[in-house]
Amino acid sequence: MRSRRSFLALLGVAGAAGIAACGFRSPDAVYAQPPGVVPPQYGGRERVVFWHSYSGRNGKVLDEIVGRFNDSQDDVYVEAQYQGSYDDTAQKVAASLIASQVPDIAIFSDVTWERFYLNDALEPFDAYFRPGFDPSVYEPRLFGEGVLQGRSWWIPFARSTPLLYFNRDAFAEAGLPDRAPETWSELREWAPALARVQSAGRSLRSLAFLKVDGDWQFQGNVWQFGGAYSNGLDITIDEDGAVAAGEWQRQLIQDGFGYMASSVTTDFANGLVAMAQDSTGALRTVMENSSFTVGAAFVPGEVDSAVATGGGGIGMMRNASPERKQAAAVFLAYLARPEIAAHWTVETGYLPVVTAAQQEPALVDLIAQEPNYGVAIRQLPRARQQDAIRLYGRNANVAIYTGLQQIYADNAAPRDVFRSMARRLESIADEVRRQYEEKVRP
Repeated sequence: MRSRRSFLALLGVAGAAGIAACGFRSPDAVYAQPPGVVPPQYGGRERVVFWHSYSGRNGKVLDEIVGRFNDSQDDVYVEAQYQGSYDDTAQKVAASLIASQVPDIAIFSDVTWERFYLNDALEPFDAYFRPGFDPSVYEPRLFGEGVLQGRSWWIPFARSTPLLYFNRDAFAEAGLPDRAPETWSELREWAPALARVQSAGRSLRSLAFLKVDGDWQFQGNVWQFGGAYSNGLDITIDEDGAVAAGEWQRQLIQDGFGYMASSVTTDFANGLVAMAQDSTGALRTVMENSSFTVGAAFVPGEVDSAVATGGGGIGMMRNASPERKQAAAVFLAYLARPEIAAHWTVETGYLPVVTAAQQEPALVDLIAQEPNYGVAIRQLPRARQQDAIRLYGRNANVAIYTGLQQIYADNAAPRDVFRSMARRLESIADEVRRQYEEKVRP
């Protein structure tokens, strides 16, 4: 029987070594819910606990949607509970399994749900599908990422790709075209013109690279230069394509046109950098917080143009009671309504994961008024699921962005950094290879 320590270690939970190595109950045991009560106005309903990772504007929009659901019917009450970042939420779900007290559904990121799947903590959705809540409702590319061995384990919700945000006013002042660069080579060619624009008393730099979690954006950059993080779990980050992507970024910084930032979108909105590569889900916030005209565009290509999908989806916990699972499915069917999916996209900028949402008047009108909201939809044919090592390897993302920091901050040679990183990633891959071969391979 799996130990608590090994389960937390696989999930990368801090303090796992201090957990006593006593076994889990049966995987099919029914666990309690986190504490809470159904408010009197919703009395007599089945309570569903939904743990999520959305704060600020996006959290308010989610709370509004949950409130509308609770007011729309008489059988189910959903209690949405914010748990922190994607990583925070995953760690709390892991701890809840140890405590035998789990939420019924939870948001998992693109790189956390797989670990719960590998450890038999998720319930497949297939038995809960119904007309209006079934695979045909969803954008096939996004829905398919949650399907393994013929069953659905992860429902798309707040899905995203990177976009390239650019300061149209600065581009005009620099005498550049009113569009984003189409290739990374073109971006480099435009950098000197942007440097002649003054911002906060200094030359405007072209592009900022994210200090933490920039490995998601870099996933697409590696593909764009003809490389990959891995082929299955076989590590390829030290090969020429990935090295070329790292070298392009290193050189941009050394030439004075790029730098490492704690928050690329904050710096961009404050006018400190001309371009930022960040999530579709930041679109609404970026546009509201910027004092200049924001452009949104496809991420530049080079020898390829692929971008990585990302963001969050919903998983159902295997150890919830049958009644709670059925009630949770009622809520998921509500989220799958085109008008609800469109509302989430309109208010946040995340991709419309329900195909019919693209025809909803609210979204159609918004894109007509502000074309930036249609960019991610048009870029979606270029999107693809990330390489397996980032999805399945515990803390592979940390190993990658830590290596990138050496390139950005220390001017380290990418080939040397990635050669060392490859050895670390190979060890990470070996930890999960058996489970990957058993539960992921067709």
